[in-house]
Amino acid sequence: MSHNKPIRRIAIIGTGVIGASWASLFLANGLDVVATDVAPGAETALKRFVAAAWPALQRLGLASGASQNRLSFTATLTDAVKDVDLVQENGPEKIEFKKTLYRQLDELLHPSVIIASSSSGLTMSEIQSACEMHPERCVIGHPFNPPHLIPLVEIVGGAKTSRNTIERADEFYTSIGQRTVRVNKEMPGHVANRLQAALSREVYYLVSEGVVSAADVDTALSWGPGLRWGVMGSMMLNHLGGGPGGIEHFFQQFTGPMTAWWKTLGSPVLTPEVQKKLIDSVHAEAGSRSIVELEAERDEVLLGLIELRNKVANSSQTKSTEPA
Repeated sequence: MSHNKPIRRIAIIGTGVIGASWASLFLANGLDVVATDVAPGAETALKRFVAAAWPALQRLGLASGASQNRLSFTATLTDAVKDVDLVQENGPEKIEFKKTLYRQLDELLHPSVIIASSSSGLTMSEIQSACEMHPERCVIGHPFNPPHLIPLVEIVGGAKTSRNTIERADEFYTSIGQRTVRVNKEMPGHVANRLQAALSREVYYLVSEGVVSAADVDTALSWGPGLRWGVMGSMMLNHLGGGPGGIEHFFQQFTGPMTAWWKTLGSPVLTPEVQKKLIDSVHAEAGSRSIVELEAERDEVLLGLIELRNKVANSSQTKSTEPA
């Protein structure tokens, strides 16, 4: 059992889409949130986002004490981080900005306060190099958009991040229902974005080469492997793909064909002409549906899938705790 101080009050730095989504999730888990952002109209936009996200969070289940009224806003960084237990930073993906900010936070915060970055590509080793006092409490806590619905959090330490910080961050995110992945080695883009990038490269290649339209490649993904990926990951699906022989038989059967396909995978160059072809194909797929309508469609299906997965997970836990 952990002997660390419970994390009950969180500072959100940067209230764009990711920061606002984090704030919604933390509030839904009964935590106090103080947010800060220097952008004009940031407070109004944040509260509007939280209010819009609240019905979905209610559907998934609010924690005891959860309330939108536990959100406060200040334009002053010093006020935002006063007496907090964790900082979730969502600033621009610019290393000099991050280093300047982390230098300030390092001086302002008690040594026990975790500073977690939502950075999708920058390494914590580079970010925390600006912290002369307590770099060991800095860690990447990278979410997947939107984090109030998608529970994935990638935890990545830098060269000076302590094991205790990694464990505390993991414990905290898990306690609010997130699924954590500990990335053992720093890589640009971490893990999930690298997987997306690898797939996107082939998608762009196939569409740009006229092999398939955007609509058809999206159908192939979302109604084929994407359905399975919403249930199990690639490695476990390979295990099932091998039949009774499992992963061992899978490699015996498919190593040859699979590696042959690798040799023909594309490496498209996203020239203006290629981008236009991709853009035109996407707009043809979207048709008259607006971004708002597409987001609503995405979120409704996501909620249904999350509810189903939670139901199955809870059922499995119940069975595992029943007496033999």
